[in-house]
Amino acid sequence: MFDFLSYEFMRNALLAILVSSPIFALLGTMVVNKKMAFFSDAIGHSALCGIAVGIVFGFTSRSVSMVLFAVLFSVLLNLVKDRTTYGADTIISVFASVAMSLGLVLLSKDGNFNKYSSYLVGDILSITGTEIVSLLICLVLVIAFWAVAYNGLSSDNLNRALAKSKGIRGKVYDYVFSAFIAVVIMFSIRWIGILLINSLIILPAASSRNIARNTRTYHLGSVIFSVLCGVAGLIISYYTSAPSGPMIVLLLGGTFFVTFIIHAFRKD
Repeated sequence: MFDFLSYEFMRNALLAILVSSPIFALLGTMVVNKKMAFFSDAIGHSALCGIAVGIVFGFTSRSVSMVLFAVLFSVLLNLVKDRTTYGADTIISVFASVAMSLGLVLLSKDGNFNKYSSYLVGDILSITGTEIVSLLICLVLVIAFWAVAYNGLSSDNLNRALAKSKGIRGKVYDYVFSAFIAVVIMFSIRWIGILLINSLIILPAASSRNIARNTRTYHLGSVIFSVLCGVAGLIISYYTSAPSGPMIVLLLGGTFFVTFIIHAFRKD
């Protein structure tokens, strides 16, 4: 059963899942609470534009250009959203559509888009030991950020006026959290893929929210679902020759529906 561990690329992929799953699970709980699923999806879809902008301005590192563009994208999106009467979903859709289209146009120049198409689905099996260490650093930063900002984010999400009266600057927390989401997504996009990364953020938290009785079990359940489905999806994909990312998402989707049913029966 564990013969897959004899391959270095599988060991690296397993370590990557064990490290990255808690990152997505923790951030996903607040994304779900704040109804930011569409926002995180838009950030993922802007990755191609980040690559294209990096090429135009001569960046040697695609990761750097994607991260810088994503942070700018998240800040501008929040600025426009806060200064218009349109709904947030409309503004996010406009930004996502423009960014994705611009990226496709620039990267398709001279017929070179094929070499960037791997970013659409990602490849967790290609991750290296150095990149795993970077993910581990990212996990530490997420935990530290959570320890400092979680109460402020939660208070602002529950009642912005009350939070403001207590000196909590809700908009600042929103901007910082959005930028943090942008960095994490862009840092992981090459292994997870543009089309799947939002699912790995939303599904564990949504599944846990179906059955959680308090904040602690909400976070714990999200992490457990994310890790278990990630590891199981990797193992199943190895033995069935299925792509790892989609298999993990399928398991997470199944978990959501099971917990949804449990929630429905519990209410009855």
